[in-house]
Amino acid sequence: MKIIIGNDHSAVEMKNELVKFLEEMGHDVINVGTDETKSVDYPLFGQAVCKKVLENENSLGIAICGTGIGISIACNKVKGIRAGLCSESFSAKMTRKHNNANVLCLGARVTGIELAKDIVKTFIEEDFEGGRHQRRIDMLEEV
Repeated sequence: MKIIIGNDHSAVEMKNELVKFLEEMGHDVINVGTDETKSVDYPLFGQAVCKKVLENENSLGIAICGTGIGISIACNKVKGIRAGLCSESFSAKMTRKHNNANVLCLGARVTGIELAKDIVKTFIEEDFEGGRHQRRIDMLEEV
């Protein structure tokens, strides 16, 4: 699977660890994040992830900032993106199954790397259930 990953200055280390993890799992990873720890603006990197996800059919995105909150807000401003901020694996599972999320948001300052790997793995491996959930997704797309 093609995974687009982006981050701000607070998440360089987590991004690098996750890129390695994803590549070891056999995924094609596109890094649109910063590699510098100098302060940058997370909305730009959230938008870069979203743009690439929309350009690459059947891809998923991962967007990381300090808490995950700011970058999730930025991602959800992009039409066609359903970004879920997850701090544990059950939410990652359900945001894929019920919300058909196409971008996972993480907080590098509030989530340890091993938990982040588990959240990412869960997010990537789950599929959308469809059915009654599709009606709700359609409602979100109309807004």
